[in-house]
Amino acid sequence: MKFAVVVFPGSNCDHDAYHAARHVLGQDAVFVWHKETSLQGADAVILPGGFSHGDYLRTGAIARFSPVMNTVTAFARGGGPVLGICNGFQILLEAGLLPGAMLRNKDLKFHCEHVHLRVEQTDTPFTLRAPVGQTLRIPIAHGEGNYFAEPDVLRDLEASRRVVFRYCDTSGIATPGSNPNGAVNNIAGICNEGRNVVGLMPHPERACEPALGSADGLVLFESVVSALAAQASLP
Repeated sequence: MKFAVVVFPGSNCDHDAYHAARHVLGQDAVFVWHKETSLQGADAVILPGGFSHGDYLRTGAIARFSPVMNTVTAFARGGGPVLGICNGFQILLEAGLLPGAMLRNKDLKFHCEHVHLRVEQTDTPFTLRAPVGQTLRIPIAHGEGNYFAEPDVLRDLEASRRVVFRYCDTSGIATPGSNPNGAVNNIAGICNEGRNVVGLMPHPERACEPALGSADGLVLFESVVSALAAQASLP
């Protein structure tokens, strides 16, 4: 399969995502510049982390208008798997592909550390190989990861099982102390109604090899490979 890693001015995790896809998973991967309008036949799209356009206006607000985002939106609405990581998650929110918004971290500090996530749902293409309740150790690196949604949106997210990842402690319990940024309901990642678009603040691409301190993030990439392989085998 082929991954398209979208590159915006200011992206700094694009090579990490490319490395995870091509060199760890052994899959094809291409970089797609934000001004392009073709995904080069990709089967899955990754919007990587970084500081697109310097985050000068608001995280993801300018990148949302890049020409490639029209193509990504069409791809997503056609059922294609899209993963937004950190700044990529912020771009998905700004583009309206996921609901809610990002606020500054509650303590107003930039957090760069390992956190624990609990896998809440496994019926997305990026979590199907993880058991429900699995705890993942994955790093974060953000200053605006405080997920917020209006009460009615939040109720809908919870009722429709669209909270995919939640910050938790080492025992898998979502506690206030395990929440690094103040995100409502300890939300670390969500999906769209079609369940093919997933956004999360932690960086699974930086946790795909033991030498990096954790290989727990690999399950997201292995999952989408399995999901697409299963889809291709259908008559």
